[in-house]
Amino acid sequence: MKFGTRHVVGVGVGKLQKQMRWIIVLGGLIFIGVLVYSSWQANRNQFEVCMAFKGASHCATAMGATSSQAIRSAQEIDCQLLSRGRDENMVCLDTQPSSVRAVK
Repeated sequence: MKFGTRHVVGVGVGKLQKQMRWIIVLGGLIFIGVLVYSSWQANRNQFEVCMAFKGASHCATAMGATSSQAIRSAQEIDCQLLSRGRDENMVCLDTQPSSVRAVK
């Protein structure tokens, strides 16, 4: 009587290991494909937004999946640099940008 070896009816251990390897490789390729696709989708739109606040101005460029996300992101960058504190930042974010330009 031998211990330590298992056999699945109709499938050898070597064949089962090969199948598992292929499943793991296929799963990894699908995962990488999803990552590449989602990264590409997240950076489809790029905008340059200029903000004027309290006598100062700043222009920032940002990317996003939609134009509104890219514009808002660039606006947040500008306001972070132009404002002093959370309250001013919120006021700045409520201000319309002085210019918006699509970069790509």
